[in-house]
Amino acid sequence: MQELTHYINGAHVKGTSGRFADIFNPATGEVQARVPLASTAEMDIAVAAAAAAQPAWAAVNPQRRARVMMKFVGLLNDNMDKLSEALSREHGKTLPDAAGDVQRGLEVVEYCIGAPELLKGDFTDSAGPGIDMYSMKQALGVCAGVTPFNFPAMIPMWMFAPAIACGNAFILKPSERDPSVPLMLAELIEQAGLPKGILQVVNGDKEAVDAIIDHDVIQSIGFVGSTPIAEYIYGRGCANGKRVQCFGGAKNHMIIMPDADLDQAADALIGAGYGAAGERCMAISVAVPVGKDTADRLVEKLIPRIDALKVGPYTAGNDVDYGPVVTAAAKANILKLVQSGIDQGADLVVDGRDFSLQGYEDGFFVGPHLFDHVTTDMDIYTKEIFGPVLSVVRAETYENAIKMAMDHEYGNGTAIYTRDGDTARDFANRINIGMVGINVPIPVPLAYHTFGGWKKSVFGDLNQHGPDAFKFYTRTKTITSRWPSGIRQGGEFNFKPMD
Repeated sequence: MQELTHYINGAHVKGTSGRFADIFNPATGEVQARVPLASTAEMDIAVAAAAAAQPAWAAVNPQRRARVMMKFVGLLNDNMDKLSEALSREHGKTLPDAAGDVQRGLEVVEYCIGAPELLKGDFTDSAGPGIDMYSMKQALGVCAGVTPFNFPAMIPMWMFAPAIACGNAFILKPSERDPSVPLMLAELIEQAGLPKGILQVVNGDKEAVDAIIDHDVIQSIGFVGSTPIAEYIYGRGCANGKRVQCFGGAKNHMIIMPDADLDQAADALIGAGYGAAGERCMAISVAVPVGKDTADRLVEKLIPRIDALKVGPYTAGNDVDYGPVVTAAAKANILKLVQSGIDQGADLVVDGRDFSLQGYEDGFFVGPHLFDHVTTDMDIYTKEIFGPVLSVVRAETYENAIKMAMDHEYGNGTAIYTRDGDTARDFANRINIGMVGINVPIPVPLAYHTFGGWKKSVFGDLNQHGPDAFKFYTRTKTITSRWPSGIRQGGEFNFKPMD
């Protein structure tokens, strides 16, 4: 059985803690590899190597650091198929979806090529008599990120690319469920010219996370995952004096107005609700049609589309719509929540509980589910399911619909489908949610904007990637300068008259 490693100071390093986690093939349910779980002592070694390498990297001018990012982009494109296959093998998502995972991370790396512009300071000439004032944006030092299983390429690059472009070293603690791609990314960026020790990959569990939170040298922590862990890392990290940004769970609503193109809305819900087996923090898991007629027609259109979904392993071809969920525990939790929906009175219109795929009976496949007549007090509405389960919550009016999204504790993403500009504008202005789609089902901003939710979907002041990343990974230093008169007039050949 394959045994993975850490990546420390430019080399693959075997774990020494004696603790390992199994990496499954989600399609078959078989253990395909194991990954070492780092001890606090191993984390200390990685941090020490990063701290030793970082000052020289920070001294490299931003343009040269950007050239590393340029080469990294080329290597990512050259290795796209290899990265996608490795990602699909451990996560279970389809190959096109895996390539999209890599691509959205690559786009942030492309944005980081603009580091020379983004790291420029400000200058004020003659702020006072003979006084100039200017600012510098300087690296923090050693930064760290704890990333989730659902985007093992994208989210690590969202963190380490801007951190490194700013002149920091970075400790990446990827998900222990699918760590191969992060290890490959570390190799590729060093091929692009990054000095050894600037990007370290340390695999682990809570012990490794706590070691990051408590380490005096680490200056900042980024996290993406569930809200309870986000809250834990944020609270403990801030208490330790670190700069922290943590992104948590989601329950994203799509409001469908009576004037919407229902075929377009139904197609959007299929992709946004069931793509990647629902394992996206930006998945649409709640459809809110306004009016009985809208709801009836929408459900009628959804059923045949759901029935036509092709569920299978990534090896079955690019026409597979989605694959298995990541672990048996994830599958069990999804089915438990489905049962709670039935028990609490929701109408299970499409029942995927008995889904089985010949030859892959032991895989972690979950059939698509559609609930109708869901109410806001049900567990399937209040909790993040993170699986292929779509809930239809009927609203009588637009105000009822928007109130649902606004009252929910999560505020990651939302969308509205309508032909009416006034409704769309009102929705965009009033909604207390960080990312809003207007006739767009998954409103993930591009790399040159920023990604971030509101309410219990986020802990911290700044968003991921875009301009916010360069604020998060730098400190501003402001200098006020005045010089005494010097020798600029040169030599004197005449006596000056006496005052």
